[in-house]
Amino acid sequence: MKKWIVVLFALLPSLALAAGGNVHLDKANNDIRDTASLQNGAKLFMNYCFGCHSTQYQRYQRVATDLDIPLDLMKQHLMFDPDAKIGQLMENAIPDDSAAKWFGAPPPDLSLVARVRGTDWLYTYLRSFYADPSRPFGVNNIIFPSVGMPHVLEELQGIPMPIIETHMVDGVEKQSVVGVKTDGTGEMSTSEYDSAVRDIVNFLEYSGDPVKLEREALGWWVMGFLVLFTIVVVLLKKEYWRDVH
Repeated sequence: MKKWIVVLFALLPSLALAAGGNVHLDKANNDIRDTASLQNGAKLFMNYCFGCHSTQYQRYQRVATDLDIPLDLMKQHLMFDPDAKIGQLMENAIPDDSAAKWFGAPPPDLSLVARVRGTDWLYTYLRSFYADPSRPFGVNNIIFPSVGMPHVLEELQGIPMPIIETHMVDGVEKQSVVGVKTDGTGEMSTSEYDSAVRDIVNFLEYSGDPVKLEREALGWWVMGFLVLFTIVVVLLKKEYWRDVH
């Protein structure tokens, strides 16, 4: 019992962050049934995120099978370690001590990030970076102030500039960042970038629960069986009680 209490209290900060606080979260509206979206999300994640963040509870082969990616294409385009085997866990090669030195703390594994933070939080977060020369990596984030990571998708989005509003708080003029606008130097338009982020979020939701669709489909079969079984039981009961009366 004490063990579960400790685990619960350990999770509370993460759950609070997942709720997003008072920050408005945009709807991700992702769909883990969309195989093309999942494939693109896997490609983007492996090319832009996997250098620092692993998904160590997933295996390359399982991802390829679930996402209908041929194994040879998985090896050629989504496995960057020449010594990696298709059945291995998806762990990157960055040492924790080096990562802690570069970023202040080792980048977290992202296998379960969608379950902890929520898809809306992830979707908003990846679209909320803005240029901030005062930060070590030159960027900050609206919903994660003083973020300790670079904006790895900047070449796709372009340089996001902050939209600043000024308002009075207790008679003092305060400024806050309420949005971002890009400088047009990215490889993608705003709508294309939003779609790319949605695909990454889609892949991360799948990674957190790879059997979700299978479990939901099985659930419908179970519910159908219970309905039919209930009908049979009711009819059987009536048949038995007919002789009693």
